[in-house]
Amino acid sequence: MLNLVLSIIIILFVVYYVYWYIVGRRAAKYVDEAQFGELISAGQVIDLRENADYRNAHIMGARNISYQMFAQSLAALRKDRPVLLYDTTTRLSTRAAVKLHKEGYTEVYILKGGFTGWHGKKASKH
Repeated sequence: MLNLVLSIIIILFVVYYVYWYIVGRRAAKYVDEAQFGELISAGQVIDLRENADYRNAHIMGARNISYQMFAQSLAALRKDRPVLLYDTTTRLSTRAAVKLHKEGYTEVYILKGGFTGWHGKKASKH
């Protein structure tokens, strides 16, 4: 019985991640660090992490819209310019990309590996 419950939990966990992977791929293009860096000058770079994390360090040129405030802040984003998203990994970026896609944004990019994988220019308080 315990094995059955564990198997079901594992299957649900896998289905959940596969679902978000597929939905995310439809809503945005995942780009590596080099591609993300090339897009920065033409796009709107959004850091979805909490404000304290943003203040500590962020990608140069990014503005902070925490994921919790993202839905209320969509009006601040232009649909005619690319939107570049990142968070610590890619979980929140994927969810934000889905919201943008539903609102008609067509050029949405997510940094593969999130801020953790960024080695380019950073702004920090240090």
